[in-house]
Amino acid sequence: MEEFTMLEWYHSGENYLTLMRDCEELFRFLKHVVTVPQDSTGTRYTAFEGFDFDGPWERITVEDAFKKFSPQTLVQALKNDSFDEILVEYIEPNLGKKKPTFLLDYPLELGSLAKAKTEAPEVVERFELYLGGIELANGFSELTDENEQRVRFEEEIADIDKTWGSSAQMPERFLQDIKKLKQAAGIALGVDRLCMLALGVDDIRDVVSFSPEDLL
Repeated sequence: MEEFTMLEWYHSGENYLTLMRDCEELFRFLKHVVTVPQDSTGTRYTAFEGFDFDGPWERITVEDAFKKFSPQTLVQALKNDSFDEILVEYIEPNLGKKKPTFLLDYPLELGSLAKAKTEAPEVVERFELYLGGIELANGFSELTDENEQRVRFEEEIADIDKTWGSSAQMPERFLQDIKKLKQAAGIALGVDRLCMLALGVDDIRDVVSFSPEDLL
């Protein structure tokens, strides 16, 4: 079951590096203030037992993660459309084992709404945060260049037409609106997954506030 509760926030005038600092400060605060209920033996545990939030957090680029953990190169995985499969099977289980890990600088084609890095335009300013092999957050610097965004949408629409034989429309209203945006960065963090890891439980159903059936 996937999480239903998301915590989202944005920073005006900042980029994805600020969001990563936000995460570090938030997690260190939570480990300090959250108390885990005692179990049947009366033992009380520390929140995020077994994880170290102090000191520098691990940061690894997507390209380096593929070099370190994947049986294929990043270029091969993108070419044969196996990126997601390899990420889940080979890379994610190795991330955030003891310290939280930021997987950052995604290929341009995997961040259509994210700003490209000035010094490396083949990647975008996007990261995902992992703890215990579980993805907790996805954040990126917002792309606010209307012309560049239009080019990316044109490529995606052409791919949709080729793959699915259906015609997608250019989101003109969205393109007009992003011209009004200043530099910004945004993130979404899965609260239910965070609670699961904080309390040391193995099943997310033990921490979700409600199930899909409750909404019917």
